[in-house]
Amino acid sequence: MYQFSGKLKMLAIVLMAVGLLGTGYSFFSAPKTLEEAKEILAKQDAHHGGHEAKADHADVEHKEEAKVENHEEDTTTEEHVADSTATHTEEVAHNSEQEHSEEATENTQAQDSSAVHVADNTHDETATEEAHETTTEAHAEVAAHGEDHGDAHAEHALHQMQNRPWSALYVALLFSLGITLLVLAFYASQRVAQSGWSVVLFRVMEAITTNLHYVSLAMLVFLILTVMHMNHLFPWMGEGVVDPTSPNYDSIIDGKKWYLNTPGWLMRSIFYLVVWNAYTFIIRRNSIKQDNGDLKLHKKNYNISVIFLFFFMITESMMSWDWIMTIDPHWFSTLFGWYVLATFLVSALTVIAMVTIYLRSKGVLPLVNDSHIHDLAKFMFGFSVFWTYLWFAQFMLIWYADMPEETTYFLLRFNEYKVPFLAMVGMNFIFPVLLLINSDFKSMPWFVILGGVVILAGHYIDLFVMVMPGTVGAQWGFGIGEISGLLFFTGLFIFATFSAFAKANPVPKGNPYLHESETYHYYNIEHRGEDSNHH
Repeated sequence: MYQFSGKLKMLAIVLMAVGLLGTGYSFFSAPKTLEEAKEILAKQDAHHGGHEAKADHADVEHKEEAKVENHEEDTTTEEHVADSTATHTEEVAHNSEQEHSEEATENTQAQDSSAVHVADNTHDETATEEAHETTTEAHAEVAAHGEDHGDAHAEHALHQMQNRPWSALYVALLFSLGITLLVLAFYASQRVAQSGWSVVLFRVMEAITTNLHYVSLAMLVFLILTVMHMNHLFPWMGEGVVDPTSPNYDSIIDGKKWYLNTPGWLMRSIFYLVVWNAYTFIIRRNSIKQDNGDLKLHKKNYNISVIFLFFFMITESMMSWDWIMTIDPHWFSTLFGWYVLATFLVSALTVIAMVTIYLRSKGVLPLVNDSHIHDLAKFMFGFSVFWTYLWFAQFMLIWYADMPEETTYFLLRFNEYKVPFLAMVGMNFIFPVLLLINSDFKSMPWFVILGGVVILAGHYIDLFVMVMPGTVGAQWGFGIGEISGLLFFTGLFIFATFSAFAKANPVPKGNPYLHESETYHYYNIEHRGEDSNHH
């Protein structure tokens, strides 16, 4: 029997405590008022606007030089006009004596002209004053509009900043729940397929699935707080979005209200959690009972697993729609459920491999050999390719169709999240494929661990990019809130998994395929591990 060591238990508790403190700090430090949001935006502009400021300064200098040149040209023109005027005056004085009678007539006409000129000047001054007043009013309106626009932008940014700690916690929670759920689904698939090779891993998978009870409770609390409008992660829950008389009315969401409504959303979510947790509890209890060799229990577990897989395929797809895709309610993808399944399945297989390698190193899995590790790594490799196929298929079809209501999803992610969006392709496909394509490397634990760390980080980023653009927009980052969420659920996973593993026999003695699993040997694997003497 395995003993949950005090050091590992302490590590789990410390991780959870640090995670809780960091999460609390991220909520406390989020801006509370519009003024705080404006200060943060100003700092962001100052930080990102250095090059723009230099460019503006160069433009100002260029404009000032142009003004100086124009002023010199104007001065030259004025001097030329003055000289011409003086010359003309001298000519008039020279001829004034000869044209005395004509001068009188001209003086009379000049007086009339002066009167008309004064009147014209008065009219022009009045028109100028009116134009100036109109311009002033226009500038005031523009300034007021700009101020209103600035306030609206700051208010929108404030909501995004307040969403960030919720989003960071939600991504970590959803990642932990998704991994645990897909470990459960993979375990059920092995029972239904009556696979022989994986039986010695059953206790590992059963222990990991007990984490589902804890994260489901956390998810239920999170969902209830969301329904109470403690956060604004789901825009379709906004006030007035389905009310035609409201300024917040959204006709697209209104057309989906038969599905996107708060009571239905919450009831579906509770149904998912109940189905998953019921199977987890029943199958683990029956599996431990089966150690007495009762084949009726084996058949019963098979039938229960068949029923669960049927419900799982439905609830997993609907879960991905309800909990992830509705964050962007104007967009949808018909293969989104498969895409989410792939990212969680690769992560789940990676976690199974890493926990198995750790427990095997402690000598508590005597029947696990290099061939079992090799097969887990094959699944990691294969489903990494499957994830890439789905990622490319979804992206390529939307890009090729070039429909505005679909391309906005990827435009936002490519413009605001370019680094993580492109990095996850390398982390989730290029790196694991190049690392695990060699058959010998798949049976080397440290290679599998190395690839596993990168895969888990890459698929966390994948989920991050699914959630964050629709909840925090450009106000994203990877800071205390995000790290704290990961630490807390990592600690919870360690505590739940190894506590459960210590409560049952690590070998499922009553399974009729145990001997096949014990003697399993992949044909081209040279066993280098602790249990090579069995083969």
